[in-house]
Amino acid sequence: MAIYHLEAKVVSRGAGRSAVAASAYLSCSRLYNDYDGIQHDYTKKQGLVWQGVFLPEYAPQEWQSREKLWNAVEEVETAKDSRLAREFIVALPIELNREEQIELLQEFIREQFVSDGMCADAAIHDTDGHNPHAHILLTVPPAG
Repeated sequence: MAIYHLEAKVVSRGAGRSAVAASAYLSCSRLYNDYDGIQHDYTKKQGLVWQGVFLPEYAPQEWQSREKLWNAVEEVETAKDSRLAREFIVALPIELNREEQIELLQEFIREQFVSDGMCADAAIHDTDGHNPHAHILLTVPPAG
């Protein structure tokens, strides 16, 4: 039986967070934040099994690079208490195989967020095969 888990958060500069850092964490990558000059390195983090960036049709194609996408957001949102992104962490049904989990997540992101004009940065983490979960980072205002 699938176990439900959902966390919803706001990535806010006022809380000391960065959209670039949140993206680096979910993608287990190294991203440079132009806003504060910090390189966020999560390349040693384990458990990344899939990742993707989803854009509305009219978004600049260069935003397929998560570093460019989130640096663009950080550049536009200049206030010290800016809300930079929305973040969701959601459990995925263990009854589905990996391909079905990815398909479910992609469909959900396209239907619920991208169709409303949001850019989405997503990844699936699962370190032991018993805790598949998705991280979804969304732009706050519709992009464009």
